[in-house]
Amino acid sequence: MTITVFSAYPFEQPYLLAAAQSRYTLHFVAKTLTLETAALAQGSEAVAIFVNDDASAPVLEKLAALGVRYLLVRAAGHDNVDAPAAHRLGLRVANVPNYSPFAIAEHALALMLALNRHLKEADAQVRRADFRLDHLVGFNLHGKTVGIIGCGTIGSTLAGLLHGFGCRLLGYDVVKDARLTERYGLEYVPLEVLCAQADVVTLHAPLTPATRHLISTKQLANMKRGVMLINTSRGALLDTEAALAALDSGQLGYLGLDVYEHEKGLFFNDHSQQPLQDALLAQLLARPNVLITGHQGFLTREALTSIAGTVLATLDQWLAGQPAENELLPLKEEVPKFTRTA
Repeated sequence: MTITVFSAYPFEQPYLLAAAQSRYTLHFVAKTLTLETAALAQGSEAVAIFVNDDASAPVLEKLAALGVRYLLVRAAGHDNVDAPAAHRLGLRVANVPNYSPFAIAEHALALMLALNRHLKEADAQVRRADFRLDHLVGFNLHGKTVGIIGCGTIGSTLAGLLHGFGCRLLGYDVVKDARLTERYGLEYVPLEVLCAQADVVTLHAPLTPATRHLISTKQLANMKRGVMLINTSRGALLDTEAALAALDSGQLGYLGLDVYEHEKGLFFNDHSQQPLQDALLAQLLARPNVLITGHQGFLTREALTSIAGTVLATLDQWLAGQPAENELLPLKEEVPKFTRTA
């Protein structure tokens, strides 16, 4: 069987090839999946997509017409997939819900520490032989209150790391895990309480209609002045223009992003030979108290190995007539959860 892999980047291809072995032929396509590029899946029964690929209903209809039967999402988040349309078309869909929560949790922690200790500015100064310390004063993470929005696999993993730093932990999630309270002393509180009390707020919720712009002007205004905000989940959880205004006023003291609201078509590609066209992103990058990475939180050897292995193992199970635990089945109406993200 041939699998067409859209948004196939060089960093992941060796892992996918190793997982496929001789069982599958992988057709790597560097372009993202769109209505225009869907035809490149001709001859494939399976398609593997990434976070910025378009799996909306029109695209899925085109894939189904080409004979595609399986859609494999190489991430935990699947907000780019019209799951009801996929099920209507007879496409089986699966994601990779738990590839390596430590990868993203550790990246969120790295952003916290780098911002707090002004590592970006310190590195630039030292390279200029400027060894002054006047503008590099940080704070101890130990003893600070950290609010975790979304306490699923990644959020709970980060809770364990922050507990080791001696932080007081607040959590906000529709589904409450008593084990986090027992192990780490995490206290579940309403969102407004978390925002008001936290020195650091970190986002680990999936993107749904209910969570889009979960953090906007109102929530930012309710936070402590000079608060640190971290987002390694989905860009649109944060109203970026509201965050920029809060940076300008000093209400927001630090901003760390591994995801960006308007990253589609920008992240994962080299745009260095042309001026940056995104004015909002340019304004963020110009600020010393903002640190942005290009959606690399998942980028560890362990995570890439797990993603590739899960994708191919899922297809193995389907072809053998077996169920896959990570298959996205048609859902009945239920309360939205903040328990899965990427």
